Amino acid sequence: MPEATPLPAPLSAHGPGGEQAHPLDNPSWSSLTGPHAHFAERRGRILRYPPDVTPWLALPERPDAQDWADVAALSGPGASVAITAFQEPPPADWEIVFHAEGVQMVDQDVDAAPDPQAVRLGPADVPEMLELVERTRPGPFLPRTVELGTYLGIRRSGILVAMAGERLHPTGWTEISGVCTDDSVRGQGLASRLIRAVAHGIRERGETPFLHAAASNTGAVRLYENLGFALRRRTSFLGAVVPARTGADGDARTPDRGTGSLEQVGR
Repeated sequence: MPEATPLPAPLSAHGPGGEQAHPLDNPSWSSLTGPHAHFAERRGRILRYPPDVTPWLALPERPDAQDWADVAALSGPGASVAITAFQEPPPADWEIVFHAEGVQMVDQDVDAAPDPQAVRLGPADVPEMLELVERTRPGPFLPRTVELGTYLGIRRSGILVAMAGERLHPTGWTEISGVCTDDSVRGQGLASRLIRAVAHGIRERGETPFLHAAASNTGAVRLYENLGFALRRRTSFLGAVVPARTGADGDARTPDRGTGSLEQVGR
């Protein structure tokens, strides 16, 4: 079990050039040291969500060798880890299984509004949600992802055909994620309606919606722009595998290749 120690302090309030740091620059860290601190599992300076909640791992801005050793010890040999706001490469003996350029977009003038057909989804709906995710592949969604925030869905003939919800939660911000629509109802605007409805709930709390997308997913980026999201910054996402054998102190010592995979960055 991760050691029960106090959470580390948030990232430095100023960036390398002296500018004020922004909570969205390292959103996993900002979430796990903020509103999602109750999810945080820690070793040293490394934070993560429970593996059945979401795969994202939080590193300090400039991780050193000990930080990577702590990632290995926290995750376990052969485990896949996923990193948002990726800047520094892992050690040479780690297998990189996923590296994608992405965009981070924020609410500029979204026409947020509740949707009369959207229903709140909860733990009892998780089997249906996982089936929809399996059909549509929006990105990582796990058995406890629904605990991260509000998830809304639309059903047709009793079957869940579209959903969207909340994931990362830096102070004052909430990420919209898990946006997916079954092929049978594509082109009906359900994703747009759910995004507006989720954004409405976020604004009602006095927070600002944001989201991520793969830079190569031009269709999704265009949809978000049309909905009123604007590009804030470009970012990167990394998936890597902890070496299969580690020393007793958690320091990776051999170049063995682990096994495992990471789903694509999703909406």
